[in-house]
Amino acid sequence: MPLVGFLYLQKNFNIFRGLCQKQMGFGQRREICLSAGLKLLLLPLLDGQPVYGELEIEKPKFLGIELTTLKKIIPLGLMFFCILFNYTILRDTKDVLVVTARGSSAEIIPFLKTWVNLPMAVGFMLLYSKLSDVLSKKALFYTVIFPFIAFFGAFGFFLYPLSSYIHPEALADKLLNILGPRFLGPLAIMRIWSFCLFYVMAELWGSVVVSVLFWGLANQITTVDEAKRFYPLFGLGANVALIFSGRTVKYFSNLRKNLGPGVDGWAISLKGMMSIVVGMGLIICFLYWWVNNYVPLPTRSKKKKEKPKMGTMESLKFLVSSRYIRDLATLVVAYGISINLVEVTWKSKLKAQFPSPNEYSSFMGDFSTATGIATFTMMLLSQFIFERYGWGVAAKITPTVLLLTGVGFFSLILFGAPLTPALASVGMTPLLAAVYVGAMQNIFSKSAKYSLFDPCKEMAYIPLDEDTKVKGKAAIDVVCNPLGKSGGALIQQFMILTFGSLANSTPYLGGVLLVIVLAWLAAAKSLDTQFTTLRQEEELEKEMERAAVKIPVVAQNDGGNGSLASGSALNPVAGDSSSSSSETSSRKV
Repeated sequence: MPLVGFLYLQKNFNIFRGLCQKQMGFGQRREICLSAGLKLLLLPLLDGQPVYGELEIEKPKFLGIELTTLKKIIPLGLMFFCILFNYTILRDTKDVLVVTARGSSAEIIPFLKTWVNLPMAVGFMLLYSKLSDVLSKKALFYTVIFPFIAFFGAFGFFLYPLSSYIHPEALADKLLNILGPRFLGPLAIMRIWSFCLFYVMAELWGSVVVSVLFWGLANQITTVDEAKRFYPLFGLGANVALIFSGRTVKYFSNLRKNLGPGVDGWAISLKGMMSIVVGMGLIICFLYWWVNNYVPLPTRSKKKKEKPKMGTMESLKFLVSSRYIRDLATLVVAYGISINLVEVTWKSKLKAQFPSPNEYSSFMGDFSTATGIATFTMMLLSQFIFERYGWGVAAKITPTVLLLTGVGFFSLILFGAPLTPALASVGMTPLLAAVYVGAMQNIFSKSAKYSLFDPCKEMAYIPLDEDTKVKGKAAIDVVCNPLGKSGGALIQQFMILTFGSLANSTPYLGGVLLVIVLAWLAAAKSLDTQFTTLRQEEELEKEMERAAVKIPVVAQNDGGNGSLASGSALNPVAGDSSSSSSETSSRKV
């Protein structure tokens, strides 16, 4: 045994002996206590593990954090910053490309999300699951991320400059004359196919690189304690990335002002932004390589819990059977539909106000920066809201914000003409006012979603029993997430094909939004009542368990030579009652 291990045993056994003497007095109970303490101290040695305890050399720290932990967290933080920085640039650029292109408009977005984005996402995940069976984790990471980097670089320098040659403009115009303007959206997908491919790849960057690659790596190399401490900081870092990338988009979008006549300013802006995306992508790959070579992986248990896999029909049956899960599902579906109903209509007005790609992109840069600042602020306020007002108020803030701003947005579109003189006095038109109100609606809704809606949704699962918790989450993932994301797009497609255009269907979209948000608020109120009841029952059960633990302790010490505190390390737990009774019988003998 190493000398430091022997000193550890000697020091801690003396401490334990004094504690046993103080609590148990003298006699057979003291000897049992000492025997149990010696076994606890020797147990690591019997397993072949060295014992150093308090005398173990303290690991080096910086600002109170172990250096080994910093070697994980700093690279992960930089990776997350680069990934979200790229995602903001790509998200803003994809909207500019498909909305401002000739022969296209915001009406393309519902069709694009349903008939191109969704099949591509499903196809990618099937391919990813196949590749994960044959490739190592490192090879899988590089195999997935390099095609993204290569595509965005190729798009900026080759596909976009050649777009006038590779897009079937004449065929699309001929089909549009035959089918009519209500088919503008579906035909635009064929007309600007390379822009639509960019749109899908940008969407996949958010779901694949962020959710699958980054969080897969983070969960692989961090412990639970490190995750609890540092994962929330990644959320704040994401909003810092949003602010900086918004400024970057704004800078490159304004380059057109300094260029001569006849120069395609948007093409130059696109090359600059895609160069940054490629550079950030290569930095992500380098950080991944460094982490895999210089960061030790924590040990993991090899046992895995089997999660029940529920099909669509099983999920629907489970959703119908539980009122609590139905209300929770309503929240998820209502958010997805509501945000899509307003966002697409807002982008159609945004194109009318800023028809130039550079102007549109510049506005989106400001929009991203404002979203980052608002979300960062709301994340700091969210803890105060939860502590002061509780779950119910926090859950109702997001739909309330969306309802108030949505009503203002649709009102300006439908009844803006009488307000024209008043708006002109402050230098605005009804269209520009609708653009600003729609931007505020998106900014506040998304910041409330990230800081309040998502935490409320996850907290609602906590008081459920394990079976309902797992099955409910599986049901919502299978049915409600896709329904929320595509529900708004399907409603808009129906409106466009029925009424001829997005502008003609605006009054009906406003009515649908009102109904959905009111149903959302009703579900949040109902869920708040159920959530509060379950929390009270959970607290009552904990109090009863604590009371049940204290009763045998008092009975055991009755007539003894000392008393044990209920919180003591020597306090008997479940399974010790037999040893306690045998101890009492030995005293009687």
